Amino acid sequence: MGIQELAISTLSKPATMAIFLIVVLSTTPMTEGAIAEWCVADPQAPSNLLQGALDWACRENGTDCTTIQWNHTCYLPNTLLSHASYAFNSYRQNIKHNGGSCFFNSAAFVIETDPSYDACHFVYVP
Repeated sequence: MGIQELAISTLSKPATMAIFLIVVLSTTPMTEGAIAEWCVADPQAPSNLLQGALDWACRENGTDCTTIQWNHTCYLPNTLLSHASYAFNSYRQNIKHNGGSCFFNSAAFVIETDPSYDACHFVYVP
């Protein structure tokens, strides 16, 4: 018997089960039961900050800003706050599993209520 086999064979059954559970739980994605979150623009953020963050978000990591363009599903209401919210959320959902945040220089925050409306769907990626 090797050292590892000997060490494991000397463990009690409950201890072996505990180690197994720790390994399984630490390597299993925690999506079931996770709380859905969306990233939206802060209505108290200055418009120049929102516009700068919106411009940046629409240039980065596959953020889909076509839906906030004229004659698309999320164009109306045609407000900076609405368009920024859509772009911020699109950006965050695309990169959140790679460490991305919903900061945008303090121009945004996370909510747990789906902000989708009418035909405008805010994506959520578990």
